[in-house]
Amino acid sequence: MKIIAVNKSASFEYFIEEKYEAGIVLEGSEVKSIRLGHASLGESFCEIRRGEIILKNMHVALYDKSGAFSTKDSRKDRKLLLHRREIAKIAGKVNEKGYTLVPLKLYFKDALVKAEIALCKGKHTYDKKRAIAERDVKRATDRAVKEIFR
Repeated sequence: MKIIAVNKSASFEYFIEEKYEAGIVLEGSEVKSIRLGHASLGESFCEIRRGEIILKNMHVALYDKSGAFSTKDSRKDRKLLLHRREIAKIAGKVNEKGYTLVPLKLYFKDALVKAEIALCKGKHTYDKKRAIAERDVKRATDRAVKEIFR
């Protein structure tokens, strides 16, 4: 499994509840561009429309050797492939309980491009401050341990 892109801000902004693996509908030139590592999940999010899950705002750079067959929009909507039962379960939670659907990772599984998406609940500012404080304490203890055993 080769990881292509990671949404680093997702774990900071949300409490991750459940993870799902989904396929993505892509064109050939997009796959070639992703193989070169020219993809980003920075500001992307998922939306449920007409029983389908759509990945919005994912950046895939245009493949320079594709010529006339390339699409001109690098941030177009891309359909995610999941089982119907999984989509129904996700849609129910998103509509009722205030969950958000966020992409976490983009990776290759064998020759296929897969996306890891998660059902998440948003963090409050005090949760984010606590996470920053815990990270700082961990960093300080690691630094102290490194100094002791040097």
